[in-house]
Amino acid sequence: MKNHAVSRRYAKALILIGKEDGQADGYNNELSAMVGLLDSNEGFEQALTNPLIKKSDRKKLLESVIAAAGFSKVVNSFLSLLFDKGRIGFLRDIATYYNTMADELKGVVRASVVAATNLSKTNINKIQKSLSQRTGKTVVLDVQKDSSLIGGIITKIGDLVLDGSVKTQLINMGETLKKGESL
Repeated sequence: MKNHAVSRRYAKALILIGKEDGQADGYNNELSAMVGLLDSNEGFEQALTNPLIKKSDRKKLLESVIAAAGFSKVVNSFLSLLFDKGRIGFLRDIATYYNTMADELKGVVRASVVAATNLSKTNINKIQKSLSQRTGKTVVLDVQKDSSLIGGIITKIGDLVLDGSVKTQLINMGETLKKGESL
């Protein structure tokens, strides 16, 4: 849990700079690119975080990769700071939080929809439009299928969960019947 709080703090510090200088989206792209480099180069992250390798050598490796990637001065400094503070291993988490904050800055929220069956494009568009009207923001949907729901959908936006699944309705009915209440 502590790592998440630390990651969120670093992401927030960078988003404040991005808000100030209007480069929030650019920084988002650069953080994503850096995560992409970590993901696509096996051993790169290990080399950056391995305490058996001299810290100065690890820093040189990071600096050479940053220079080759052509990141902005702010992201260069940010990545160097993460390294110096021993937080470079948190980069994926930080990038995820930053992405969410950058979206919020643009008035975009992400929602997940889990449905019992594959939803048609028309239904997905209807759900998206309805959520956009409800929130007053642009909603980006992540749609998944889970046949264990039997029917209906579950929608999550941040901490808000709208559960309209048949499975949950049946569970609730069962609880009501256990208590001896009439339906």
